[in-house]
Amino acid sequence: MTVTTENNTEKKTWTDAELMALSSQEHRYELVNNELVDMGLAGAEHGYIACILTIVLGGYIRQNKLGMICDSSTAFALNNGNRRSPDISFVRRERLQGLKRPPQGFFPGSPDLAVEILSPANTVAEIHDKIVEYFANHTQLVWLIHPDEKYILIYRSPQPEKLLGATDILLGEDVIPGFTMPVADLFAEWDF
Repeated sequence: MTVTTENNTEKKTWTDAELMALSSQEHRYELVNNELVDMGLAGAEHGYIACILTIVLGGYIRQNKLGMICDSSTAFALNNGNRRSPDISFVRRERLQGLKRPPQGFFPGSPDLAVEILSPANTVAEIHDKIVEYFANHTQLVWLIHPDEKYILIYRSPQPEKLLGATDILLGEDVIPGFTMPVADLFAEWDF
């Protein structure tokens, strides 16, 4: 959604406060090239996978005091002015030194790990643009989860490095040392 001024020729410049207030009204927005992008709702499967990964990954991060894990309501203030919100994000404790709690506004820079979970509304171009921006802002690792196809693409740069299927193990590599999780755990059919 592009918001323009009364003469319909000039784009509105959004402040962080305006964007945060807007995002609290039943929708999540990203700011991309000074245009609001309504991220909409993703559906139950998307949310379920995000929660399973957040529980396992978040427990590991907290237990080992590695840093901060955030959900999709957290936006990162990128160098180009965009505000992006990965489905799950992680920031290393080294980048949080001197803070007693998370910042109340947008986090400056990008996360060390960004996790994106494809939803039916996502386009390949949209996701690729986000991944390029993450790495341009010093993200070190991206996990792109494809629920329908049951795989995870691993990125250490804007190009995918490897594909993990149901028989593989997801690793935190050097970003979240020691973290492991069977990929199958994200896509397992319910047994209840």
